[in-house]
Amino acid sequence: MSGRPWLTAKYWKRRLRKARNAAASRFFNTRFGRRLLIENIGTRVVSMTVDAGDHLMTFSPSDYIGRKVFRKGHFEREAVDRLIVILRERGLLRKDATLLEIGGNIGTQTVYFALSGAYARIVSIEPDPRNFPLLALNIRQNRLEEKVRLVNCAAGESEGEIDFFLNLDNHGKSSAIRQSPRDKKISVPVKPVPDILAGLSVDPTSIGLVWMDIEGYEPVACRSMQPLLARRVPLYMEFTPLFYGPEGTKAFISMLSGFYEDCLVLFEDREEEMKVCDLPGEFDQYNVLFLP
Repeated sequence: MSGRPWLTAKYWKRRLRKARNAAASRFFNTRFGRRLLIENIGTRVVSMTVDAGDHLMTFSPSDYIGRKVFRKGHFEREAVDRLIVILRERGLLRKDATLLEIGGNIGTQTVYFALSGAYARIVSIEPDPRNFPLLALNIRQNRLEEKVRLVNCAAGESEGEIDFFLNLDNHGKSSAIRQSPRDKKISVPVKPVPDILAGLSVDPTSIGLVWMDIEGYEPVACRSMQPLLARRVPLYMEFTPLFYGPEGTKAFISMLSGFYEDCLVLFEDREEEMKVCDLPGEFDQYNVLFLP
């Protein structure tokens, strides 16, 4: 028996283990398998890194955006690609321009914009103390430090501190506006956008696009950067009447229409150009590109 190892129990256990592991690897490399794994990974794993092909992305597996990245390999990268195509077709891209990103989260869109080559530089603002270290890591591990400048604060009307509410399930839903009784209140630093740019020695005239997704705080951020709006810098934002309320939506549209006349609404299935003053208030949320 000692000369015939293929007949030993140890040999067959090893063969079965290899077969089991190979089957598990194939399963967990499917969309369903990745979803099952990420949703049951447990709280002991605080961060994960995936190779997404042209970049690395590190995320928290307990967070909604992180789970999306793990399952799909990206988080709404098609939205960045779509926007760049629109800007290029309309002649709104400048090779030497700077992208101002308000709401950088963990750096998914930041990295996508950087890899696209559409902007020479990027300034990314992110206040969430859980997101910012991941944002910094994702910029560093993709060797984008020379292109991307990071600021750990909120964009507001005056310098100081504001209440900030951490969403426990979806870090991308954290905001200066409480959205759920479960949100945890903390304080974060806040600065006006002109002060942020001045602190980085960024010329405001170099800004070629403002990209903003800050969960209902957009009206305040826009009031903090009126010099940019007065120059009619292209402005892309997640527009959320659900957060603003009927009167707040009307007031926000009135303010924006004082700077921009035309905009492009990007619904999931179509694009619709309209006057800013005609922006619909009956939808909960949609994306808008305000045109110069």
